[in-house]
Amino acid sequence: MTIELSPDALAGLLEQARKEYQNLAGCGLSLDLTRGKPAPEQLDLSNALFSLPGERYTSADGTDLRNYGGLQGLPELREIFAEALQVPVGQLLAAGNSSLELMHDCVVHALLSGVPGVESRWVDQDRIAFLCPVPGYDRHFGICERFGIEMIQVPMTAEGPDMDVVERLVAEDPAIKGIWCVPKYSNPTGITYSDATVARLASMSTAAPDFRIFWDNAYAVHHLTDTSVEIADLLAACAEAGHPDRTFVFGSTSKITLAGAGVAFFGSSPANVEWLLSKSAKRSIGPDKINQLRHAILLQDTDGLRTHMERHRALLQPKFDAVARILEAELGGSGLAGWTSPEGGYFVTLEVPEGCAKEVVRRAAEAGIVLTPAGATHPYGDDPRDAVIRIAPSYPGLDELEQAIKGLAVCVRLVGYERQSR
Repeated sequence: MTIELSPDALAGLLEQARKEYQNLAGCGLSLDLTRGKPAPEQLDLSNALFSLPGERYTSADGTDLRNYGGLQGLPELREIFAEALQVPVGQLLAAGNSSLELMHDCVVHALLSGVPGVESRWVDQDRIAFLCPVPGYDRHFGICERFGIEMIQVPMTAEGPDMDVVERLVAEDPAIKGIWCVPKYSNPTGITYSDATVARLASMSTAAPDFRIFWDNAYAVHHLTDTSVEIADLLAACAEAGHPDRTFVFGSTSKITLAGAGVAFFGSSPANVEWLLSKSAKRSIGPDKINQLRHAILLQDTDGLRTHMERHRALLQPKFDAVARILEAELGGSGLAGWTSPEGGYFVTLEVPEGCAKEVVRRAAEAGIVLTPAGATHPYGDDPRDAVIRIAPSYPGLDELEQAIKGLAVCVRLVGYERQSR
């Protein structure tokens, strides 16, 4: 990545970077790019939820949704999301507002009760491990860390996790019980898993008979271009390969409607669905079906969901375009950085010279630009190369975002040239 410079040229560039940083630090900025939250304008797209469902309180089949029951969730809402999540309606559950909660529950239930097809519980094993493609999602890693589950890093490629590494590890080690996957517009790289990767995940041999793929399809409908990128159907592929229970599919409306008041989904084989329902029945008599009805009325059908997401795209795409434009103008050809150009999702991954990410984040914070901590994209908060920075463009206004990315570029130049001058 680094371009070789003469001592005089490097000294000049470093001096210029120091002046730019002094000017930046004097601007009194207070900008936050830490998390991929929907902007207020995106949340406004779903404000109709506050007046829904009006006087209506029954489902399409006449069920009174004000009462107990309905643990599987509202059928008409499950019908809207079945296509996007690639799960048959009868094998899809609609739950509370958090897919992360469902992932957490699945880990807990596997620990305490085991999963279908085996008699042993995970908690009774001497060692439990998960494969973690990196860069990845910090909240996945947080679940593992909470329960003492060992995390094994797997490098990401342009087609998803390095399947040569995945296949070797799961075949050799029966302690490896799962893998975290964000298969479409992956957090934070924007990578979408190829058909070949999906096929290999479905058919690979695993030493653990209770191995599970945690398929977090968080960005299933979050496109940023005219082309709607699609992925192969993992649930169907696993069934065809003779591993019908291998996959847990997760999704939610968190970045579709109201982030704090949406609906989460779980899909899997009939055996896994019955397993989760039987465990969930011990802690809940049913989800908030009135909120699910609100969502069904707002979105109406799969075409309504697509139309709604086009409105999101109209707000998000200019921000992602601005990030790409500014990074190219400020850092293109410098040899100091590379970055992703996602076709969907919520993040841009910035890669800086090895050993520089933490210092770039620190300098940015001192200048009033707060970023996700360097290392958050890796298990235990430790990026071995200290090179990856996650950019979340969604929440700030366009003017603030442009300020923040320009300021971030100043910090990258300063830290990069300081390192070269040592």
